[in-house]
Amino acid sequence: MPDFDLAIIGAGSAGLSVAAAATQLGASVLLIERHHMGGDCLNTGCVPSKALLAASRAARSLRDAARFGITPAVPDIDWDRLRDHVHGVIAKIAPTDSEARFRALGTTVLRGEARFTDPEAINVDGRRITARHFVVAAGSRAAVPAVSGLERYWTNETLFDLRERPAHLLILGGGAVGLEMADAFAGLGCKVTVIEAGRIAAREDAELAMGLRLALSALGVLFEEDAKVVAAEPGPVLRLADGRRIAGSHLLVATGRVPNLELLDLPAGRVASGPAGIITDPGLRSVSNRRVFAAGDIAAPTGIGPRAFTHVASYHAGIIIRRALFRVPAKVNYTALPRVIYTDPELAQTGLTEAEATASGLDVQVLRWPMADNDRAVAERDTDGLAKLVISRKRVVGAGILAPHAGEMISQWTLAIARRVPVSALASLVVPYPTRSEAGKRAAASFFAPRLFSPRMRSLVRLLARLP
Repeated sequence: MPDFDLAIIGAGSAGLSVAAAATQLGASVLLIERHHMGGDCLNTGCVPSKALLAASRAARSLRDAARFGITPAVPDIDWDRLRDHVHGVIAKIAPTDSEARFRALGTTVLRGEARFTDPEAINVDGRRITARHFVVAAGSRAAVPAVSGLERYWTNETLFDLRERPAHLLILGGGAVGLEMADAFAGLGCKVTVIEAGRIAAREDAELAMGLRLALSALGVLFEEDAKVVAAEPGPVLRLADGRRIAGSHLLVATGRVPNLELLDLPAGRVASGPAGIITDPGLRSVSNRRVFAAGDIAAPTGIGPRAFTHVASYHAGIIIRRALFRVPAKVNYTALPRVIYTDPELAQTGLTEAEATASGLDVQVLRWPMADNDRAVAERDTDGLAKLVISRKRVVGAGILAPHAGEMISQWTLAIARRVPVSALASLVVPYPTRSEAGKRAAASFFAPRLFSPRMRSLVRLLARLP
């Protein structure tokens, strides 16, 4: 008999979600972690970055108070206390992900390095362990580009231990991590330059990404797009392909993620993998070893690829529970997968972008509503951004929002796409006034404006007015 029903490698978001559900359902579960419980999200990713952004926005609000008739002030930033705030937030959330909590649930927790020894077993620091199913949830780490001379730099894994405030932070990479940290450090009084080989927020809708660029530029962030870095020098100094040199006091590398595959000895377990991670079927089961599932950043479903988001890790956990414990067919579906860049304003996206919808051959109509025409945004004197809907066959197939708290606003559009809600139902939705959510409803309602206010409809109204 196997030692456990499930052996889970990695106690990050994916592994913890699988372990909590499986243990409470009565399965015998082993959870293995070699480093910190909670993984990247708790310790070096989502949680500390949002804590830092919150501090940055508090500082910025002091500087920007004049727009409300309040005398502005220059914030005095105590970097040691700021760092304590960030780590205090981590400590506050840590008990939820702790070894003690999972042991109390009934999960067996081992601290150590796990690797496959054969298709049916793993080794954890000299102990051979068998299981009915293995779940590899070993996560990912910051990717570091092969740039000559690139030696001293920070990544998200070390950034939150900075002992001093950077005078000029260079950020290599204009994706979500790079843009969020650009916003955070600019708000904390640092000069910030973002260097990106293509355009910033390249995965996001181009119109919304341009709006975000303008908003961050207005906050003082400098951008170098289409700028290829060919070498790094002490300083740090980045040398570009066009011969220019950009100097700063600190360098953050934020050029994507790579899966943590190397220490698992996947060939011994007959587990196929590639540069993007463990190759699985759409139901997250290994294509080469049916005992093995993969979840979170390390999973690369065939034809779909990885999605490095914490909420995807939790979503993967539900699929694996259904397949491994209940033997119910389940597979990933990213049709309505939301994602957010937590800058100010936030950029939230779900479903297809305008370009993706057009490229897929859909008959597309785009609806927009600017925040400048939203009463809540006007009242808060913060009118950057817009709500943008991509419509095909009278249904929403994509939505993007550039606005403060856009991440809180995107869920209704995720549900609308997933449940194929018609535009008419969204246009007739009653939303509270004044809220920024009205922008999306107004965009949906504009779908009917050309017909509703057409000459034919005006003639009909005049005709009906003459009837007794």
